[in-house]
Amino acid sequence: MGTVDPVLKETIAQVIRQQIQDGDPPETKATFDRLCQEGHSAQEAYRLLGCVLAAEIYEFGKEKRGFDRERYVRHLAALPRLPWE
Repeated sequence: MGTVDPVLKETIAQVIRQQIQDGDPPETKATFDRLCQEGHSAQEAYRLLGCVLAAEIYEFGKEKRGFDRERYVRHLAALPRLPWE
């Protein structure tokens, strides 16, 4: 995979932190907790959550449609398997 734009990377991290703080969607915090309990570091858990969010952003940009919460939650549940695997 290519180099990630640092501004985009930080924006995605901020969105993940906000989702966890706000509990919206609640599956983000639950997935973070699950990944940490499974032995992933907090940094790795954030990275994995960010991958799911980035994949969803890509999909709604490509398909010219809104955020698909069901697909997002489904991809969170599949972590640590990434959406494109």
